[in-house]
Amino acid sequence: MEATETLPEVRVAPPVQVVPVRGRRLLRKFIDLPYRLYRDNPYWVPPLRRDVAQILSPRKNPFFEHGQIQPFLALDASGRVVGRIAAIVNGMHLKKYDDGVGFFGFFECVPDFAVAEALFKAAADWLRQQGLQHMRGPTNPSLNDMAGLLVNGFDRAPSILMPYNPPYYADFLERAGFTRVMTMWAYYVHKKYLKAEKLERGVELVRRRNPTITLRTLDMRRYDEEARTVLDIYNEAWSENWGHVPMTEHEFQHLARALKQIVDPELVLILEDNGYPVGFSLLLPNLNQALRHARDGRLFPFGLIKILLAANLGAIYETRMPLMGIRKKYHGRGLDALLVLETIQRGRRRGYEACEMSWVLDTNKVLLNALEHLGGVVDKEYALFEKPL
Repeated sequence: MEATETLPEVRVAPPVQVVPVRGRRLLRKFIDLPYRLYRDNPYWVPPLRRDVAQILSPRKNPFFEHGQIQPFLALDASGRVVGRIAAIVNGMHLKKYDDGVGFFGFFECVPDFAVAEALFKAAADWLRQQGLQHMRGPTNPSLNDMAGLLVNGFDRAPSILMPYNPPYYADFLERAGFTRVMTMWAYYVHKKYLKAEKLERGVELVRRRNPTITLRTLDMRRYDEEARTVLDIYNEAWSENWGHVPMTEHEFQHLARALKQIVDPELVLILEDNGYPVGFSLLLPNLNQALRHARDGRLFPFGLIKILLAANLGAIYETRMPLMGIRKKYHGRGLDALLVLETIQRGRRRGYEACEMSWVLDTNKVLLNALEHLGGVVDKEYALFEKPL
C-alpha cells in the first residue's frame, strides 16, 4: 500500500483506557510503539531508541530544567498499546509569551479516531490542570527539537531530525477541534537544477558592499567556544520569528554535544565583521539515509553494522540545512545569500548532490522567494495545530 493512500479506519474494541506513563516498563512501551506502527512503511526512518529515551529523561534532557513532559499510553481492552501522546509545559515559552499555551508531542495512533480523541483529551486535561488555556503541537518536546506534523510529502523519507507520520493524523486533529496555526515548508535543492548564476552575481555585489565581512569554517579545536558563539547569534537572529523560544545554555550544550559526533566542520560557516561573529549556517549530512537500515532503532547487535555499511557504500548523498542566522543589525545586507551560496558550493565539493532547506516558516516570504529563484522546489509541507482548552 502506498503511504499516500488514506488508511481505512479501524475500530479498537472499547473501552479505550489512557494511562499516564510512570516507570520503566510503560516507558519502554511508549518508545516501542512507532516501531510496530511503521514496521512496513518504507519511508519512516526509525530514530535510535536510546535517543528517544534520553529526550524523555529528566536526568539527561536539560529541557526539564524549565519544562515538564507527561507521557500517556492508550490501551485497548486486552491491554495492548494502540496510541501514545505527551502533554508538555515549556517554561521558556511561557516566560517569553505568557500566553497560556501548552503543547503536545510524541503523538502516534492506530487509525481509530476514538483512540486519538481519548489521547487528546488526556493531554488536554493534564495541561488544564497546570493552568494552561491552549494546546499546540506537535513538538517533541519544543520547536527547537523535532516539531511539526507532516501534511504533504508522505511518499518521501524525512531528512535528518525531521518528523514523519501517516496522512490520517491531520484529519484526526481537525476532527478533534484543532486548527492549523502555522505552515512550514521543506525545500529541496538539487545540483542538477540549481540556478546559481543570479545568486553568484548577487553575492559578488554583497561582497563589494561589505568589504569588512569575512567567512570562515568551524574551528573544532575551540568547539565549545564556537558553540556558544552560534547560540548567541541564534537567540538574537531568531528572536522575532513566530513561536521562537530561546535555547538555554544547557540545552544548547546538550545539542552541541550531539551534533559534534556528526558535524562536518567544513560545512558549518561563520560570518565575521572585522573578527566579530555576525552570522552562521549549519549544514548536516542526511544521516537518515543510513539510519533507515537499522529498522528496530537499536545499534546492537547489527544496527551499527548496517548503518556503517550504508554510509560506506555511499548511501549518504544529501544534506539538510536546519539553521542559519544573521544578527539583527546586519539584516538587509544580503549576507544570508553569501551563506547559502558558500554552503551549496562546499556541499558539492564534498560530494553531496542535494540539500533540504527546512523548515521555513510560511511567513518568511523573503527566504521562500529566494529558494524558488535558486531552483528549489517544495518537497514537504508541515504544520502546527492548536485548540483552546
